[in-house]
Amino acid sequence: VLSDEEKRKQYDAYGEEGLKDGHQSSHGDIFSHFFGDFGFMFGGNPRQQDRNIPRGSDIIVDLEVTLEEVYSGNFVEVVRNKPVARQAPGKRKCNCRQEMRTTQLGPGRFQMTQEVVCDECPNVKLVNEERTLEVEIEPGVRDGMEYPFIGEGEPHVDGEPGDLRFRIKVLKHPVFERRGDDLYTNVTISLVEALTGFEMDIAHLDGHKVHVARDKITKPGAKLWKKGEGLPNFDNNNIKGSLIITFDVEFPKEQLTPEQREG
Repeated sequence: VLSDEEKRKQYDAYGEEGLKDGHQSSHGDIFSHFFGDFGFMFGGNPRQQDRNIPRGSDIIVDLEVTLEEVYSGNFVEVVRNKPVARQAPGKRKCNCRQEMRTTQLGPGRFQMTQEVVCDECPNVKLVNEERTLEVEIEPGVRDGMEYPFIGEGEPHVDGEPGDLRFRIKVLKHPVFERRGDDLYTNVTISLVEALTGFEMDIAHLDGHKVHVARDKITKPGAKLWKKGEGLPNFDNNNIKGSLIITFDVEFPKEQLTPEQREG
């Protein structure tokens, strides 16, 4: 072997096993020989690596919705100024990556260095375009839920754009409070109504009237359940929660006259 110049080079580079396998490839294969299929860890042939496509950033935007919209649903139009990649004259460096280079320093001695390798791609420029997106607010949507728009996020000149996600933020309502699919509200009645009974209508989120009637004594803090008058369930709109009404009793601010006491 040593008397054959070519075989001696092969022996110096790859050792005895290299002669048996008949290696005729680059020095990078040395590491495949030493480390098996894990050569990619040391910057092996990039064609053998799983090179992920680069992707732009995702954008998360809070979308404020009212409790009325949660109850009935709605379509909301959002205007989006989106940067879009357009071709421009010239070339640019792209798909830049770190690759390992192996240099033979002598028999059985190698040095590994890292260097940046880039391709040449057509030049691009980002141009703002106005787009109108329609977001469907589904009945019963929950606070914090997200509506994704694939590919509507930040662009990436060397890959795919990210996503745009609208995160639902339910605004506080002046009359009703949401707890899951149930609605809570407070109603103030007079002392006379608390003692003798009352009848009233409460305007709901979509405008329909909820009738409430009592002919019994109503204590301060008493609660009344109205089944099926809550919010629709997001997964099944045919199921609705309850409306829970808490009664506050307003007492007279001044002393009663003898006639009022007698009454």
